[in-house]
Amino acid sequence: MLTALIAAAPIPSAVAPVAHEAVRAGQALPAGTGLGGTLAALAVVIALILGLAWLVKRLPGTGLRPLQGLRVVTSLAVGPRERVVLVDVGGQQLLLGVTAHNVTLLHTLSEPLLDGPAQAGFADLLARLRARDSA
Repeated sequence: MLTALIAAAPIPSAVAPVAHEAVRAGQALPAGTGLGGTLAALAVVIALILGLAWLVKRLPGTGLRPLQGLRVVTSLAVGPRERVVLVDVGGQQLLLGVTAHNVTLLHTLSEPLLDGPAQAGFADLLARLRARDSA
């Protein structure tokens, strides 16, 4: 039964004559033509993807690592593609207008408006909702 399935299975053209001859002779298939070879190739591809992802995260200039001393404090949508963004740059806060085509400095704040991110985390929101429901 297994040899009939192997004989009927599609095999790459470069391996097909050798594999079909081995099946007819009742011998094992050459290495790399069965499930083990496929799994090994899949493992190599997955390892390559993970290795490249690790490398890209470590390289400077990829845009995946946040810059030190620069963070978005809060953001407010004022239109479908327009936002007002409060950015902290080395302790100084800037109010920026951001559109699809440009970024404009609206105001430089003399003292910080907000110290941390304005949006509460999901855990804080869930805790407030639980406290409200239990009261």
